[in-house]
Amino acid sequence: MLRLLFTAKLAAVCGLLFLVTSAPAADQPACNYPPKDAADKDGWISLFNGKDLAGWKLSDNSKIHVEDGKIICEGKASHVFTDWQFKNFIFEADVQTHPHANSGIYFHTHYQAKGFPDTGYESQVNVSHRDPVKTGSLYHVVLLYKTPAKDDEWWKQTIIVEGKHIIVKINDEVVVDYIEKPEEAAKRKEKLSCGSFALQAHDPRSVTWYKNIRVKPLAD
Repeated sequence: MLRLLFTAKLAAVCGLLFLVTSAPAADQPACNYPPKDAADKDGWISLFNGKDLAGWKLSDNSKIHVEDGKIICEGKASHVFTDWQFKNFIFEADVQTHPHANSGIYFHTHYQAKGFPDTGYESQVNVSHRDPVKTGSLYHVVLLYKTPAKDDEWWKQTIIVEGKHIIVKINDEVVVDYIEKPEEAAKRKEKLSCGSFALQAHDPRSVTWYKNIRVKPLAD
């Protein structure tokens, strides 16, 4: 009898261990990866067709729109999110701010109808807004108070994520080179996992343009 009870308990414990070890970790959500044929011969995927917001989803009451081949981020605070999601990647976008503009490029985030995204990181877009945190910063994490970007001029903003390593470039100049440490990430909402990109409209005075938005997925 005792042997039967021991065997039953052992089976129960093994079953519980299987469920725990086979379940995905809470901080590793499944990604909505693009299909393999979405990339060109060099591995790049275009995220913006220059005509409309196909492949993107607007938050509630957003005035973000497409005009003359550009995504125009303006109006009250809102966001537009990519349907496809990514983990490791090289992301590029041409960006232009106008005086007093504030915006941001989120990555590893997830769709929200309202409010500022609660997941992922924000690569700041801000040359002359009163916020002292400037273009290229990882908001709340790596703060830059100067930037090589200029209002009324196009620049290329590049974000590279490989594992726990994040690099941000402005016109090929590295402005952030950061490795996420578990003990630091545990204390804040910004964490690497996988997720969507999002573009931000910050406030009624802010006008920011985006074009030539593309991503090259890297191996997990």
